[in-house]
Amino acid sequence: MSYLDNIRTFVRVYELGSMSAAGRDLRISPAVTSTRIAQLEEHLSVRLFQRTTRNLTPTEQGRLFYPGAVEVLETVEAAEAQVTDITEKPRGSIYVAAPLGVGRRLIAPLVPDFIAQYPEVSVRLRLTDRKVDLTTEGLDLAVFLGEPEDSTLRIRKIADVDRVLCAAPSYIKAHGMPASGDDLIAQNHECLNLRFPGATEFQWRLRTPDGPKRFKVTGRFESDDGDVLTDWALAGHGIALKPVFEVADHLRDGRLAIVAKQTPPVPIQMACLFTHRRRQDPKTRLFMDFVIGRIGKKVKNA
Repeated sequence: MSYLDNIRTFVRVYELGSMSAAGRDLRISPAVTSTRIAQLEEHLSVRLFQRTTRNLTPTEQGRLFYPGAVEVLETVEAAEAQVTDITEKPRGSIYVAAPLGVGRRLIAPLVPDFIAQYPEVSVRLRLTDRKVDLTTEGLDLAVFLGEPEDSTLRIRKIADVDRVLCAAPSYIKAHGMPASGDDLIAQNHECLNLRFPGATEFQWRLRTPDGPKRFKVTGRFESDDGDVLTDWALAGHGIALKPVFEVADHLRDGRLAIVAKQTPPVPIQMACLFTHRRRQDPKTRLFMDFVIGRIGKKVKNA
């Protein structure tokens, strides 16, 4: 297994471009990461990376070795998956990414039940509202809202998620009740924007009598954390565009109210994103099967 561990470490260092990042991803120390790469280089009698105090780049030999190394790991994983299918005892770690709101409210509560049913499986849940890269971040699957940009990945739909524009009664009292998307712009309403590094110009896609239309909204409050936007809305700082399941309790108790009812937001797709080979992994299939039905019910009930 030590040689496989060395290959696995090389692949993560290659993909992440950093010894320390690969070590964190594999949950090993920087010293162990460096030792594994050195052992692999000694075994192959070549240098796989050029190292300086600031940069680490693959050599020509490293670039040639990478595709074969990935193929070796995938072959071993496929063989293990076949044995797991026969024994019906999935084991190992599943790396799952999800938006903050989805992860906190829908996925995290299900993880203990899943692990109780499959005690030899570990779930590594990473929550972020930014877009993730399954390959470079070593993810088995990602739950996402919207449309994926990478057409080579596989999608398994969970549900269409209804959304609302909402604000606190204190904000409405101070700034008025907008009836439509046009009012948001004409009346210069404070719109709370979800934005992350590299995001494009922000627009809200709303339903109008003429069909879906994009509205270029503005506001002084931005965050890459959707829950921060909810907190700002509750405090009366502006209008937020939120999935219903995230704010249903606040709407029921009157802490938030729906605004711009003439032009509600277009529903957004919630789905699982995964690579073809990850779909073949029994524990990944089991996790998707376990959470998808339960999440779909919660979204509809909201």
